[in-house]
Amino acid sequence: MTSLKVIFMGTPEFALPTLKALVKSQHTIMAVYTQPPRPAGRGQKERASPVHAYALSENLSVHTPASLKDAETQQRFHDHKADVAIVAAYGLLLPQAILEGTRIGCINVHPSLLPRWRGAAPIQRTVMAGDKETGVVIMQMDAGLDTGDMLLTKRFTIPDEMNAGQLHNTLAEMAGPMVIETLEELTGGHILRVKQPETGITYAKKITKEECRIDWKESAVAIHNKIRGLNPHPGAYFVYKGEAIKILNTNSAPRSLQAPGTVIDGHLSIACGAGALSLLEVQRPGKKPMPAGEMLKGYPIPAGTILE
Repeated sequence: MTSLKVIFMGTPEFALPTLKALVKSQHTIMAVYTQPPRPAGRGQKERASPVHAYALSENLSVHTPASLKDAETQQRFHDHKADVAIVAAYGLLLPQAILEGTRIGCINVHPSLLPRWRGAAPIQRTVMAGDKETGVVIMQMDAGLDTGDMLLTKRFTIPDEMNAGQLHNTLAEMAGPMVIETLEELTGGHILRVKQPETGITYAKKITKEECRIDWKESAVAIHNKIRGLNPHPGAYFVYKGEAIKILNTNSAPRSLQAPGTVIDGHLSIACGAGALSLLEVQRPGKKPMPAGEMLKGYPIPAGTILE
């Protein structure tokens, strides 16, 4: 089995299973590229990314350029003389000089069934849209936004109540073995490169704070999916008495003829544009998540209240 010289490029938790799979494989990791440490927590102390911390624990060479656009950084990348770069949620734009900076090029882990949900937030958008199926695609990167040839695809059926955080973890764990399989196929010359279809293209734009606020005029199904898709981060919320209260879990409630946003009982069931939802788990600012019934004991929201 051929051993390749690999550069790994990734930053958040999603990338860790892939890096760990590479560490355990026969391949040699020449360098790890990850985003620079960022201020985090109450003290705003600089904190290394999950990939950075793990790479150091494995005594790997870590590089944290703020950009890959300058000639010196690009030359340093070339100087590794790597066979391939594996990219998993790195978070920086890769210029053409980086895309062409290894013998095989850059191979990307993408957590959706391309060409559906190209872009920044595919996992959240998948759940928010109520998709029943998703997967992981290992693709050859090119200059476009997630437009390269697909090298390996594996599908996953999404359970009805799975949220974005749970789906994130599932797809991350799928990715590691898929990358190793792809490298084996590449070295054996057996890889099948599949062009992405010209139809079915959608874009997973970055989540904005504005869209996290619940619009009760939407259907109960759409709101339920939005809550699943934004859990755990950044969280869907409604406002009551000036407080932004996150909703973490819901289920359907009996239909109501009351106006959307109306609290229809003492258990925090809310009328929607079509149908109604019972809020099961919520979180007030600065508090821990709790069952809605527990919150209502100290923070009542009476039946008949109309939420904004």
